[in-house]
Amino acid sequence: MVKRYSIAEARDNFTSIVHEAESGDTVEVTRRGKPVAVLVAREEYERLTQGRRGFRVAYREFRERHPNFAEDAMEPEEWLDRDRNPRPG
Repeated sequence: MVKRYSIAEARDNFTSIVHEAESGDTVEVTRRGKPVAVLVAREEYERLTQGRRGFRVAYREFRERHPNFAEDAMEPEEWLDRDRNPRPG
């Protein structure tokens, strides 16, 4: 269940809001009615971020699992290096 609080409400009730997140509720913080942040329990955060890997690694693993998907597909280095803008910023 998602509960919503404005930034002012979250500031005034921070401890109870943290307890809500710890108990499994997702807490959304809004500014002028628009969502700007989400508070979740640490276990949920770890579940969501566990095993994150870069695009290149995920793409290679996909290609290994599906060798016939696109036999003539380029490796990421070929098209990422070609399309990457070398200018800073």
